[in-house]
Amino acid sequence: MSWQTHDIFNQIGERSDYDLLATDPALREALARDGAEWAVPQLSRYAQQLGQEASYELAAQANRHTPELHAFDTRGRRIDQVEFHPSWHELMAMYRREGLVSLTFKERRAGRWTAWAAGFYLHGQIEQGTLCPATMTQACIPLLQREEALWRQLGDKLYSNAYDPRDLPVARKDSVWIGMGMTEKQGGSDVRANTTVATPAGEGGRGMEYLLRGHKWFFSAPMCDAHLVVARVGEGGPFACFYVPRWRPDGTKNAVHIQRLKDKVGNRSNSSSEVEFQDAWGVLMGEEGKGIRTIIEMATFTRLNCVVGSAAILRQALVQAISYARERRAFGKALAEQPLMRAVLADMALESEAALVLLMRLARAYERDDTPAERAWKRVMTPAAKFWVCKRGVELTGETMEVLGGNGYILDGIVGRLFLEAPVNSIWEGSGNVMCLDVLRALSREPEAARALLQELAPVARGEPRLAALLQSIATLLATPPEQLEALGRVLVQQLVLLAQGCLLRQHAPDFVADAFIATRLGEAAMGGRVPGAIDVRGIDVDEILARALPE
Repeated sequence: MSWQTHDIFNQIGERSDYDLLATDPALREALARDGAEWAVPQLSRYAQQLGQEASYELAAQANRHTPELHAFDTRGRRIDQVEFHPSWHELMAMYRREGLVSLTFKERRAGRWTAWAAGFYLHGQIEQGTLCPATMTQACIPLLQREEALWRQLGDKLYSNAYDPRDLPVARKDSVWIGMGMTEKQGGSDVRANTTVATPAGEGGRGMEYLLRGHKWFFSAPMCDAHLVVARVGEGGPFACFYVPRWRPDGTKNAVHIQRLKDKVGNRSNSSSEVEFQDAWGVLMGEEGKGIRTIIEMATFTRLNCVVGSAAILRQALVQAISYARERRAFGKALAEQPLMRAVLADMALESEAALVLLMRLARAYERDDTPAERAWKRVMTPAAKFWVCKRGVELTGETMEVLGGNGYILDGIVGRLFLEAPVNSIWEGSGNVMCLDVLRALSREPEAARALLQELAPVARGEPRLAALLQSIATLLATPPEQLEALGRVLVQQLVLLAQGCLLRQHAPDFVADAFIATRLGEAAMGGRVPGAIDVRGIDVDEILARALPE
């Protein structure tokens, strides 16, 4: 007798085997708008590859089979090697082959930053951990370009599209990855509390050898071929930035000893570590006393990547939510046909498109950076966007789990992984308060930046009363005495982002998207809350919003 207690039906698998670019009208429009159409054929091929079930499985494997530290070999020799599952290497190779690591600096065509952002956004929808070393490697390129001797050694290897996972001295590698070492136990985001000391091995100075002694509490990713490290020159001395490779020039292993790998909530595929420098060999980059400024320049780029990464999480969460809701039936009809669920999905769709249009405007500013307004977008709006978009990722991945119910609250699916992954972008490269303080610092030091930013947005805002009122509210806040404004930092930054998103959507999105975003975020109809789906959908074209978010 064959036992069968029930048939399996109305169980909806997670979405895969689809074209990530063809199903994203807003992304295609951004590429055309910013002159990046030349990149569409390659991005389209990559989007199709990423959307395959095999790519989703690679991501699942890389996060299930987490990195393992081998501090010593079988005979007790120190090796400090991190072993990764083959799926990690395949995902790293996929991204590197696309040329996205160096595209923004190697390519000269207009639209290169938009093309890169699109590629990063597509990859980040499938797997995020592999984007950590890619982000740091990309961000170090402009810093290393200013160091002639180092650039001669590293330039071709940073520009290479080959993936070389071998643990060898840089001179023997086809390509390299660069990480960063900034955070210490006692300081966290307060880099000025760092105690790691660098001592000249000779006369000292730019491009000269130093020996580093100290520790780093978060050192990502330890198997990178080198790291840019902040340390003091002498006990209590000025901060400087150092290039510290895994291997010394004489072919011996550098004294960067991995103490342990972090057991993180998310970002499981990627290795983050605690390390000790025991007279590790390094080269001074730039001038003594400018180390924090140097590493913050790198962080400006990595913060943009956090915005793009969180927008990618929002997008994938939205795709999974809509796909599930269209097929799952409850109480006699599909979830996507039920009014309250439609409000939730529409709200998520608006949030996702607003994040996309904002990140693409930021990418354009990184490419141009030639006017006060462009510099304001880069300097002021990057930390503002990181604050807001990353936090929206945390909230909306939780909402996506609710759409899937118990099926979302399991670790062997992408929705659970998105939920665990989302907080890292809020924390890495400065938490929410640090971002708000950075915005306030930029506005106080460069008041012309605020003027340039608001002047650019004003013509669009004046055509919409709710945007105009928000613009005036921001201007009033900016006149608040500094000692009072700090406590209102999150209020100001939230308003800045909502103003920017509302204006950008009004400029670039269909009216039914811009109208719905403004109505649900600003003015009396905004309902006063930020709970997803707590919006007044009367007068909003939910059908059009959902059809645009994910065409059937």
